[in-house]
Amino acid sequence: MGTTGIRVIITGSTGMVGEGVLFVCLNDPSVEKVLAVNRKSIGLVHPKLEEIIHPDFYDISPIEHSLAGYDACFFCLGVSSVGRKADEYYKITYTLTMHIAGILAKLNPQMTFIYVSGQGTDGSEKGPSRWARVKGKTENGLRKLPFKKVYGYRPGFIKPIEGLKNGHKFYNYINWAFPAGKKLYPQGFNTLEEVGLSMIRIVKHGSPDFIIDGKEITRLAKLN
Repeated sequence: MGTTGIRVIITGSTGMVGEGVLFVCLNDPSVEKVLAVNRKSIGLVHPKLEEIIHPDFYDISPIEHSLAGYDACFFCLGVSSVGRKADEYYKITYTLTMHIAGILAKLNPQMTFIYVSGQGTDGSEKGPSRWARVKGKTENGLRKLPFKKVYGYRPGFIKPIEGLKNGHKFYNYINWAFPAGKKLYPQGFNTLEEVGLSMIRIVKHGSPDFIIDGKEITRLAKLN
């Protein structure tokens, strides 16, 4: 880790989850630096933040020199399978993720890599759901890379952070149900703050589990 805190790479910070995790990291005193790697700028200036704009995530070799010296990667980049052809979804979810992770593992063997897969991911790769199998294959592939630690994050419903710009409008209509849902089914409900805080906690202290579900995300976040 850095002399004053952890150094983190975040992908997907132009989306809801990545933006929220970025927000949490920038406001956490134990995080020294954040590198956001995006296709387009997030339009944010902060003393801790560096941003790299790179249009082709299927070949990040041109920016390799900027990706060394980090303690963690919070991989929040992802797409829905709805309306996408099978080969397109596979390429975005598996091929792209493994390309980026492979380079990061080579440059930062002491890195903790956290992949946000989602609740319902199929680690057996044999279930009926195509998206769940591909996510499971990605989790399993990441686990084989020579990182210090890899974790598959499987939150369910995520309540966005109020005031951030990339929260899906869909959530605005169902946020009212969040308190009851979290009480009745804690494994399936998390706040975005919990997701970010738990990631930081895992980098600092580790976890014996490879799969981090919603209930564990809540528990870890409270330990910070």
